[in-house]
Amino acid sequence: METSELLKKVRKIEIKTKALSMQIFSGQYHSAFKGRGMAFSEVREYQYGDDVRFIDWKVTARFHRPYVKVFEEERELTVMLLIDASASGNFGTRNAKRESISEIAAILAFSAAQNNDKVGAVFFSSEIEKYIPPQKGRTHLLHIIRELVDFQPKKAGTDIGNALKFLRNVQKRKSTAFILSDFMDNRYEDALKIASKAHELIAIRIYDAFENELPDWGLLRLHDNETGEDFLIDSSRAENRKAFALFRSEENRKRAALLNKYGITHASISTGEDYVKPLINMFAKL
Repeated sequence: METSELLKKVRKIEIKTKALSMQIFSGQYHSAFKGRGMAFSEVREYQYGDDVRFIDWKVTARFHRPYVKVFEEERELTVMLLIDASASGNFGTRNAKRESISEIAAILAFSAAQNNDKVGAVFFSSEIEKYIPPQKGRTHLLHIIRELVDFQPKKAGTDIGNALKFLRNVQKRKSTAFILSDFMDNRYEDALKIASKAHELIAIRIYDAFENELPDWGLLRLHDNETGEDFLIDSSRAENRKAFALFRSEENRKRAALLNKYGITHASISTGEDYVKPLINMFAKL
């Protein structure tokens, strides 16, 4: 992409997403994450009404009376954006899934910045494509947005589990991590289970309506952007459309059940819909 065109696109997405973040999401974000970062402050004697889960048993045993750990709210959180840059993101009947991912990621980045949180990003495909360590500041935010607009991955596939493992390795302290992906992968449960214990994970699935139901358009040639494979399907046959819809419905059900199993807040957003309401509803669940 030419530099002038890139700067124009960066500026356009900055204006749109920053305005949405300031007008709509800043309050939602702040309410959702206020007080999520807690740091150990001190140990004091147990008082009536204290949560027994915070009893410090070593100190209690030493002084022969109960003591509890006291925590205080950290002044900032670390927000990580896990961006799916795989080739399936290029698909979209109205606009590419990657465009929706980029806009939503930019909104989250601006919301975090307005909450005085650090923001970092991991771009992944079947491998880790790029890591941007969490920082603050306008220059840093524009760096992330520039990559969201113009990033070109080396690989086509998707490995969400690998991205979650990388997150654990580079972020030793607890962070809030948004996974923005179409979730065209089903091999990440083990990594999800482990990462969800160390970080607060939030999953945002971006999909196209045609990925759930086939239109009645006769003989279709379907292309898999990640594997490069082509295959034919006769969409004029009702049984084929029904089988396809049932298969995708079951995949969606299993994904939702998996995320619920590990207490992960999640939302599904179509490329053809306004993402404002689904995001607001998602923040309300946090």
